[in-house]
Amino acid sequence: MLYRRFGRTELQMPVFTCGGMRFQHSWKDEKPSEESQRNVEACVERALELGINHIETARGYGTSEEQLGRILPRLPRQKLIVQTKIGPAADPKEFRQNFEKSMSLLQLDYIDLLGIHGINDRERLEQTIRPGGCLAAAIKFKNQGRVKHIGFSTHAADTQVIVDACNDGRFDYVNLHWYFVNTVHGPAIQAARAQDMGVFIISPSDKGGLLYRPPEKLCRLTAPLSPIVFNDLWCLSNEQVHTLSIGAARPTDFDEHLKTIQYLKSAHGRELLERIEGNLKAEMVRVLGREWVETWDFGLPRWEEAPGQVNVFEIVRLYNYAKALDMVEYGRMRYNLLGNGGHWFPGHRADKLEGMDLSAAFPRSPHAAKLPQVLREAHEMLKGEQMKRLSES
Repeated sequence: MLYRRFGRTELQMPVFTCGGMRFQHSWKDEKPSEESQRNVEACVERALELGINHIETARGYGTSEEQLGRILPRLPRQKLIVQTKIGPAADPKEFRQNFEKSMSLLQLDYIDLLGIHGINDRERLEQTIRPGGCLAAAIKFKNQGRVKHIGFSTHAADTQVIVDACNDGRFDYVNLHWYFVNTVHGPAIQAARAQDMGVFIISPSDKGGLLYRPPEKLCRLTAPLSPIVFNDLWCLSNEQVHTLSIGAARPTDFDEHLKTIQYLKSAHGRELLERIEGNLKAEMVRVLGREWVETWDFGLPRWEEAPGQVNVFEIVRLYNYAKALDMVEYGRMRYNLLGNGGHWFPGHRADKLEGMDLSAAFPRSPHAAKLPQVLREAHEMLKGEQMKRLSES
């Protein structure tokens, strides 16, 4: 295992994290089965064998905290980095109560990392950082020695929300999305670096492209690496990124990711990365055209300002990768969540544009005339039964 300094926390963070979202028994607080508990313990034990000592969960992950609480107290505490996350609330009393429940379930005297979970928009940022808000409550827990470091997680559509949270100066780390197929939050990583914050990448193999079920074309283009290893290598080649979450559902889910480490350590890995990235970009230019690839996102409206609150940016991004790299299944997974994703994944699908006059909808885009047809084509390619977030399924 390789380790990186996790910003000003000074923790030595493994470049892979054992994420606790997918091995839990249920998204609801209920008694877990013995079979599920054995699987959780096998995943944690495998992670520790590999040197992955960062165990990450959340109050919103159903039985995950309780199940981890059955094994973590039996392990050498000083060798573990434990993180849980708690959503912000308008009333900080609710936040404090959820923290106490998390600590009770985890059966620990302290946690290394407390993340305020889901600072996804301006409203939740303000709830968190206002005087007497959730961040103030978290700082009190830190002063009591029950929390070592405080950060936040975010699925924000607006990068500026993340940048502003980093610039607040009181957060020690951030969990965010950033991958080969979605680089929009690059400025947030720069803001985190300026504050010497730890940077944790959420869901690189799922929201980073459904890479555990990749299309044949993507596999050909990333060969001799698998799409998972390519994306891991791409993310970790940025030394401002400290760890990638592996949401293991079974102990073997770590195996493919581990292949990345040999390439991180070698000049050959850097050469492979450059060649594969070049192949992928060349194919996108071949299919979509250079001008489109280089300028498709210029002047697109925010989802709140678009006709029908259609998330134009996200839809066109998914269209690009589905069209050029055959990442249709990934596009469908994300596209059909629109309309049901709430503040975690806001905006609507392109079917909301039916009957609307779009002639003046994209005044700042160089592709204003083309975008209505692209949105219609994206809808036909990606439409399916509307989906819900995993926690609501």
